[in-house]
Amino acid sequence: MTYLVLDRLTKTFGEQIAVDQLSLTVGRGELVALLGPSGCGKTTTLQMIAGFQPPNSGSIALEGNDLTAVKPAQRGLGIVFQSYALFPHMTAAENVAFGLEMQGIARAERDRRVQQTLTLVGLAALADRFPRRMSGGQQQRVALARALVIQPRILLLDEPLSNLDAKLREDMQIELRQIQRTVGTTTLLVTHDQSEAMALADRIVVMNQGRAEQIAPPHEAYERPATAFVASFLGRTNILQVRADADGVQIGDGRWPAATTAGPATASIRPEKILFAPAAQRNAVSGVVKTRIFQGNHWLYQVDTPIGLMIVIRQNTGEAVPSEGDAVRLTWRSEDMMLKVAGQARA
Repeated sequence: MTYLVLDRLTKTFGEQIAVDQLSLTVGRGELVALLGPSGCGKTTTLQMIAGFQPPNSGSIALEGNDLTAVKPAQRGLGIVFQSYALFPHMTAAENVAFGLEMQGIARAERDRRVQQTLTLVGLAALADRFPRRMSGGQQQRVALARALVIQPRILLLDEPLSNLDAKLREDMQIELRQIQRTVGTTTLLVTHDQSEAMALADRIVVMNQGRAEQIAPPHEAYERPATAFVASFLGRTNILQVRADADGVQIGDGRWPAATTAGPATASIRPEKILFAPAAQRNAVSGVVKTRIFQGNHWLYQVDTPIGLMIVIRQNTGEAVPSEGDAVRLTWRSEDMMLKVAGQARA
């Protein structure tokens, strides 16, 4: 069921277009990530939903009601900022209770909800601790609890995990997703981290220069990117200039079958889809290993080929792998290759 609707939402700052005709529908209980590089318009979109920035045109509707003229404090939204914005002179419990106090909630009910929410985020034992005595992950949970305790209609998360180290960020991704599913709050997440968006979101909105280039579930956007920008932004990819004809596509000294029209084409292949092929295999590209980097659970390769440098990722299975300077042949399945010919993208 449609819950939140953005209809042709546009925001400009002088001559600069920050958000350009963005349309998006969000279902009740859904977690949607706005993903893109700095300056793409994702935070501005969140600020318009929150009421901190007025749109130049377009509309924002929640449960069928126009939010555009509603003051931020009356929209019923919970917000977690990148900096957490905790009150340093208040304990964790007092920080979480602040919004309830502003709503005039009675003390007994307030205490019950604060305790319940701190338990939800795993901080019941730290209710009396001040932010300065907490780790970054604990502060992040307090900020999340403060946003959730008011039982918001929508939870807005603006780069909430960016200040955490890599390991803690991965742990918090799991916890945040579990909490969101437990509570069932409709959530919009702003992030520039591709892995974070794909790990947390039901759908992602890949933004570039104020526009949504693709809106899709993470797996679909990764496996079937709508544009070259989406393909390159969602993880590594090999983008090759090739030639297609009625019988398939010629790539280097290899040939792949493909249902396409003739002409210059762009092929996109994810590095993890590429295999090292036997010397006699025909649908393969010859190359020489330029760089081999060990990254724990996988090997990262750069391979010089007649059509340019290609990136290959192979899982670390314990088996022997090619070394730098080795001659190799690279292959992949036709269905793992995205082709764009004459403006049409096909697998």
